[in-house]
Formats: sequence, C-alpha cells, structure tokens
Amino acid sequence: MSDAESRQTLAELTHWRLAAEALADLDAVAAPEAWAGLEVYLQQSVRDRLAAVVAALGVEARALENRAAAGASPESVRSGVLRLRRRYLQAETVLDFYGDAVNTRTNPTLRALLRGFDTLAGDSMAASLRPLGISSPPALTYVDKGLGASILRAGIRLWDAAHPSPAAAIKLTRHNLSFPTALLHETGHQVGHLSGWNGELAEALYTVLAPRSPQLATLWRSWAGEVAADVHAFAQAGWVPVSALANVVDGPSAAVFRIRLGDPHPFAWIRVQFNVALCRRWFGSGPWDDVGAAWMRRHPPSDADPAIASVAATSLEALDQIVDVCTRRPMQAFGGRSLAAVLDPQRVHPEALRDLERQAGGSLLTSSYLRRRDSLRILAVLASRTVTDPAHAAEHRARFRAWISDLGADSSVRPALAA
Repeated sequence: MSDAESRQTLAELTHWRLAAEALADLDAVAAPEAWAGLEVYLQQSVRDRLAAVVAALGVEARALENRAAAGASPESVRSGVLRLRRRYLQAETVLDFYGDAVNTRTNPTLRALLRGFDTLAGDSMAASLRPLGISSPPALTYVDKGLGASILRAGIRLWDAAHPSPAAAIKLTRHNLSFPTALLHETGHQVGHLSGWNGELAEALYTVLAPRSPQLATLWRSWAGEVAADVHAFAQAGWVPVSALANVVDGPSAAVFRIRLGDPHPFAWIRVQFNVALCRRWFGSGPWDDVGAAWMRRHPPSDADPAIASVAATSLEALDQIVDVCTRRPMQAFGGRSLAAVLDPQRVHPEALRDLERQAGGSLLTSSYLRRRDSLRILAVLASRTVTDPAHAAEHRARFRAWISDLGADSSVRPALAA
C-alpha cells in the first residue's frame, strides 16, 4: 500500500470514528420532549442500551487507531476500517429504529396514548409471565402505517451480538389505535419466546395432527408461534381480537387462501376460523359466529386451489382438537399447567365482562384502582363496544382514548394485577 493510500485509510478511519462519536448524542436521535414521553425506567433502559452500542463502536475505532499508530500493516488497518464502517451502519439502523419509535411521542395527544399502551403491554406480559416466575421486559409502543402490528422482542441480540434489544418494541398501526387488541398478540410473541411455549406448542400440534395428515401437521407446527400469539390475545381479551384480526387479514379470496412459503402465519382464512373456534369452544355461541359465517360466505373454500381447499377442510375438522391443545393441554412452559390455568379464558367470557361492567358502574372509566387492577378486562369491555354498538362508535372511541391516556398517567403506580 502506497503512502497516499495509507494516509487516505487513516483519514477514512478518522471519519468513521467521528461519525460513531456523533451518535452518542441521543437527543439528536430523538427529540428531548419525545424521550420525556417515556416512563423514567423505560427511558433509562433504552438510552443506556443505545449508549452502550455507540460506546462499543468508539472503543473499536480507537483500538484500530492505536493499532495503526503501533505499526499494524496498512492492509489490516484497511480491513478494520471497512469492518468499522459496516458496524457503524448497523448501529445507525438500530438507533434510527428506536429514534423513530420514540419520536412518535412528540405530539402530546399521541404521547399520552402511547404511555397508556406501554402500560397495557406491561400489564399483558406481567399477567402471563409473573405466574411463571419470569420477569417482564419494559415495553415501548410506537405508531406506524400499514395494516398489521409487529414486535422487536426484548432480549434479541442486536448487530454486534453483545447488546440485547432493550425493550419489547411494539408497533401499533394508526387504523387500530382505538381498537388495539393486536397489542396482546404482540406481547404474546414475547411471552411465547421467554417461556419456551412456542417450541413446545409446535411439537404438540404436530403430534396431535400427524395421524390426520403429516403434511397438515407440518404446516401447523410451522405456524405455532403465530397461533400461540393469537391464543394469548384471546385469553386476555376474549372474543374481541377476532374482529380486529378479520379486518386486518381480509382481502380477495385468492389472497386469504394463499399459503406463502416460509410465512409463519396461518393463511388468513383458517386463521380467522381458528380464532372463531377459540371463542366457540370456550364461550359457546356469540357475535364471533357472525365473523365465521361471513367469511364462509365471502370466501367459500370451493374458490380455493384444490390443495389448499383440502388443507382448509382437514384443519376445519380438527379445530376443536387444536383449540384444546393450545389452551387445555399441560405444558412445561407453564410449569406443567395448561395455558387456561395461567390465563383463564372464563375471566373474559362475555358474561364475566358484563358482570365487571355492572359491578363497576360509572367507576369503570374513572377509577384509577380499576385501571391498574383490571386493565386488560376493561380494554376488552371498551373495545367490544365499537363492534356491538357501531351507531355510537365515535363516542366509544373518545371514551376509550381518554381511558388509555389516564392509564398512562397512572403508570407510575403499579400494584399487582388481579389474579
């Protein structure tokens, strides 16, 4: 390598060191008022982890400079610069992700809602994980466009394999901010991961379905993570998530019957029918039957490719069995108990939710004690009103948004949730 190349390499190294050091200003990543919209413990967790990512980059850059000054070969320094550049871009992507998520809180109204959703997500994970002796990670919710929610799980190793993701970062879509039961599906992904439920459920589904069809059993095993998340939402909010799900995954019949290679989600038609079967198996008849019947008429299996129609028909016959495996079978993930022993679906039976409304009366929306004690069931009550009383949907939305904002304001007080 010529002297000119060596000087250029050192100049490039300086460039990337300075770029890495500039990332340390986290107030340039997200606005200070947006950071202030996080609870203190969540803000500290996210900022500390991001600062550690940036610090690791700085250490790497300075070590490379020291090696160059000590006479390391120009070729090895050049290789190190290219590696530093690649790691800088990876770190920048992580910071931009969290910066964009935090920056959705610059609007005061949205900031209040997202604090409430943070609290709700924390309550959801605690309700599932606390009985298992597993600590819940902090939750960071944010808003983005699109149809479906998503999660970057807490604990996932980031680009350098040294710094796990600091929070369960949950995307909520704008169209569902007033009907956010997808939040409980996303927290279900975190629960399934931390408890080991996903893998255990995958093998249980395969075992029970293999006598019917090894091919069908293989499909359901591949869908286990999404099935577990749907079951989690059902166990915490009852029948309401099926309505939200149907809105998100609907489309032309060709789309709802499409099985995509490698897609962890069941194809939309059977996923909706499975969620309807969860409700029917635990609650009997109800408004969820309208969803199932509408989908049968709107998307008759006869419209599907014959191979997929066969999967749909065989799955439909097995749905009660699949529901029982998911909710009633003892699992090591739950300490040898069933999911229903940890999250009893009868607590969100429509009659149980009506009892909660009757007993709470006017305090259902005003009581800080109820908000902190029974937030998940109150969410189920409020979300159901838009479906059962669409003529007054705007009023129900306004009440829900006021309630979720109040929940966020209460979030510094965290008594144990109801058993």
